[in-house]
Amino acid sequence: MQQVLTAALLLGGATAHPADADDPHAWLEDVDAPRSLAWVREHNAVSTARITQDPAFGPLRDDIRAILDSKDRIPYVHRMGARYYNFWRDAEHPRGLWRRTTLDEYRKPQPTWETVLDLDRLASEERENWVWQGAVCREDHWDRCLLHLSRGGADAAVVREFDLATRSFVAGGFELPEAKSRVYWIDRDSLFVGTDFGPGSLTDSGYPRIVKLWRRGTPLSAAAKVYEGQATDVSVTAAVEGQRGARHQLITRATSFYTAEYWLRENGHLQRLDVPEHAIVGFFGPQLLVQLRKDWEVAGQRHAAGSLLAADFSAFRQGERRFQVLFEPGATTALEAFTVTRSFVLLSILDKVKGRLARWRFEHGHWSRGDIDAPAFGSLGVAAVDADDSDDYFLTHVDFLTPDTLYLAHAGREGRELLKQRPAFFDASGLQIEQYEASSRDGTRVPYFVVHRKAMPLDGNQPTLLYGYGGFEISLTPSYSASIGKGWLEKGGVYVLANIRGGGEFGPRWHEAALKEKRQNAYDDFVAVAQDLVARGITKPARLGIMGGSNGGLLMGVMLTQHPELFGAVVCQVPLLDMRRYSHLLAGASWMAEYGDPDDPQQWEYIRRYSPYQNLRGGQAYPDVLFATSTRDDRVHPGHARKMMARMEELGVKNAWYYENIEGGHAGAADNAQTAYLAALAYTFLWQALVGAQR
Repeated sequence: MQQVLTAALLLGGATAHPADADDPHAWLEDVDAPRSLAWVREHNAVSTARITQDPAFGPLRDDIRAILDSKDRIPYVHRMGARYYNFWRDAEHPRGLWRRTTLDEYRKPQPTWETVLDLDRLASEERENWVWQGAVCREDHWDRCLLHLSRGGADAAVVREFDLATRSFVAGGFELPEAKSRVYWIDRDSLFVGTDFGPGSLTDSGYPRIVKLWRRGTPLSAAAKVYEGQATDVSVTAAVEGQRGARHQLITRATSFYTAEYWLRENGHLQRLDVPEHAIVGFFGPQLLVQLRKDWEVAGQRHAAGSLLAADFSAFRQGERRFQVLFEPGATTALEAFTVTRSFVLLSILDKVKGRLARWRFEHGHWSRGDIDAPAFGSLGVAAVDADDSDDYFLTHVDFLTPDTLYLAHAGREGRELLKQRPAFFDASGLQIEQYEASSRDGTRVPYFVVHRKAMPLDGNQPTLLYGYGGFEISLTPSYSASIGKGWLEKGGVYVLANIRGGGEFGPRWHEAALKEKRQNAYDDFVAVAQDLVARGITKPARLGIMGGSNGGLLMGVMLTQHPELFGAVVCQVPLLDMRRYSHLLAGASWMAEYGDPDDPQQWEYIRRYSPYQNLRGGQAYPDVLFATSTRDDRVHPGHARKMMARMEELGVKNAWYYENIEGGHAGAADNAQTAYLAALAYTFLWQALVGAQR
């Protein structure tokens, strides 16, 4: 089930506003200015000289690179027509191959693949630094795709039409210049297009606010306007939703990150769907699916936030409000995701942050429920093979010590076929996983996972890495990270994953408990986990390192400024840090539903209390910190990290370091070599800070 709203909003915009004249470091917001880049290169040289001279750095970088390039990784696929497609990077193909095979071939240990597009060859021929950003292909027919190709890994991408039969770009086909475009096929000769149509066509967040219908053979300037939102909206997108022959043209006007209006387009006419603005909608055959972010009282019934509801769409449009409840959250359960096959809705459920599965079947006008047998611990992933004509689905299972396993299963039938299993890329012998709870400042119980050696001495001396995020209703669940295994666990370190408020581990209520003026709850939760680790005798502040990126980078900045005494080292990646300016930089305006509006004096009053850039203090002892970002990140502005580093230097802080990848986008890296380098940089820095000094 495609959830257009969520997918669209996780990509960044590109607007910028004049810098703050009172900020002496505002000049660093000019991303590509020679003066700014000279500052970046100077700081990169200092940090890399310090970290990469460590004898452990080179071997770790090479080990991680070999893992990322390994041909033994699982080549995850998705079906389009009779073939199964995969995008693959390895040492011979650093930019990647888009390739395909058959299911019979895929079942083999070493499938035979047909190359559809060699991105390395294309980049060489066109002399462009192309990074793959995905493809939007024409459903049912699977003959044409719209490829998104980014320069250097930015969110902005060029869109070009591609013919799957000839494996070539379509001469004179649909094509868009570099922008944050949103495109969707209506039929072979027409598209929904949201892009930068010129001045005034983007929202304040930098997303398209206008959707047009573009017909083949006509210039983009002749495309007909379908819908226009407001500049204060986050975005406007349009797609064709549904399956089993019931497809609907759906326009989504995202009025904020978490609210939207849905408009059904039929025969050129628009009708707004009568669902709450906080809901997410989807379709399953003749049924409308409604996922709630807040409580909803309708037709005398109250449905809890986090519920998934189903209704006959035809009757719903006629005014009937009778729903089948497919999921209702409990004290420890939340709906992580759902997907549809031909006859089933499959639910991925988190129960105390561990995965389990359930299924609903709709047959002869009635719903029936059943549980799905699946591994009892770890994270579970479900993806339909082909929702239009099959009840087959891919099932994945993973935890911190168990590499990914991929199965082929059939909804409504017991058993599953093992397709692929990733080999172990680090030595997990003697390691175990435990789950604990910490008590936050307000008494809330906050779960966290700990991966450590069996019979670990509780002498408070273990080098420990604590990771967190806590935002945007994103859940952190057990996963297998070879870089953490090689860079931390194999060396004897303890790894901790904190499930703090702001995430989605317990559904919308867990998220909303850290929104806007309640943001401090997430930070108090993280502190509680850190203090609990110390109280249990696992570690001590001098041996406790923390890491996080993006919103998690903001978390790191808050920990650095609010509790510098609690940590020995901090790795702060692609972070937000200047919360006075965040809404004026790139996609920042789209996140005001999460953090609040710093231009509103009342909201700035609570934001300023935690904004890291404004809360640095002279004379304060800070833990060792490494800021890592990317010049090409057009989602979270690199100026956040640049200015934070400059401010610390201004205050005389000597134990702060900075590294900025010149390309790589919000992920920080554009290929496996860059990813390995950044990972080795972070883990080597942490080990130097926490263990090298023998504190």
